[in-house]
Amino acid sequence: MVTADTFSIKVQKTSNSRLSELDFNHLSFGKTFADHMFISDYQDGHWIDSQILPYGSLTMSPANSALHYGQSIFEGMKAYKNDKGEVSLFRPLENQKRINISAERMCMPSIPEELFMDALKQLIKLDKGWVPSNDGASLYIRPFLFATDEFIGVRPSDTYKFMIITSPGGAYYSEPVKVLIETNFIRAVEGGVGFTKCSGNYGRSLFPTKLAQQRGYQQIMWTDARNHRYLEESGTMNLMFVIDDVLITPALGDTILAGITRDSVITLARDWKMKVQERKISIDEVIDAHKRGVLDEAFGTGTAATIADISTIGFEGKDYVLPEVKERIFSNRVAQELNNIKRGKVEDKHNWMYKIG
Repeated sequence: MVTADTFSIKVQKTSNSRLSELDFNHLSFGKTFADHMFISDYQDGHWIDSQILPYGSLTMSPANSALHYGQSIFEGMKAYKNDKGEVSLFRPLENQKRINISAERMCMPSIPEELFMDALKQLIKLDKGWVPSNDGASLYIRPFLFATDEFIGVRPSDTYKFMIITSPGGAYYSEPVKVLIETNFIRAVEGGVGFTKCSGNYGRSLFPTKLAQQRGYQQIMWTDARNHRYLEESGTMNLMFVIDDVLITPALGDTILAGITRDSVITLARDWKMKVQERKISIDEVIDAHKRGVLDEAFGTGTAATIADISTIGFEGKDYVLPEVKERIFSNRVAQELNNIKRGKVEDKHNWMYKIG
């Protein structure tokens, strides 16, 4: 149980900024990191020693319990700069809520809203110059929490470290993705941790994704663990289809992450009076829709990619090619609308943007 604390964040500015070395016109994703990082320690039921420091390496014990028992969770979010040079975050309070959902399931302490938001605000203000202003680019923000006990034994850690690092980056996918429906390996099971952003969810996906890539696909379309009949997620993204002008997405549950971009897309679709269905969707239904010529769109949603159009779906040795992206009505419209909201080009009717003063 975290007690009510007053949080004070000490700031140590770097004496050697690397900002002048950054080429904003050639940004990769997740490879370059801004000048500063945030760190706070959890001990004896309190968050202490909250500070912003120059970005750098950590010293860690080989007996660190996160390395051995996997108590490690994270979030992904972005900051955007509008035409006036103002910086805003997209729905940050949803990330704060979700990291605590992950923390509860992984038997870790919650992160108070005040600490989470103050850390974000001060860190982003300090590294405001690292936020790209060009379309298609943003400052990716990675809050994460991990165990720090020096102990070899299976039990929850008593101590933890909460950190935030940031990284200017461009598009996660440079082109529409070709995906393979996976019916052997499993991403998540009922009663498991598929609804959390724990590190192990991503580690277990690497080998089957590698096998799919060796066959010419960029990503996997995951199916349910029980029967491998129903589609759940694609890679690290929520999954959506437009069939007969209806937006269909797998219903949330303990095997599917409650994506913030997913929720935003559904909200906009309903604003536009589009029919939305959150329900199970089977492989057979998707293949049949393709055969009937009514599978208009398929795409993934997530913080990193925002909207990642799917060009081809592979299943049982056959590729099902979808319409050209330029012909797709909904995914193009919703991607543009989200971008316009984030850049301050249209009215933010749902108050999704959080301006950094």
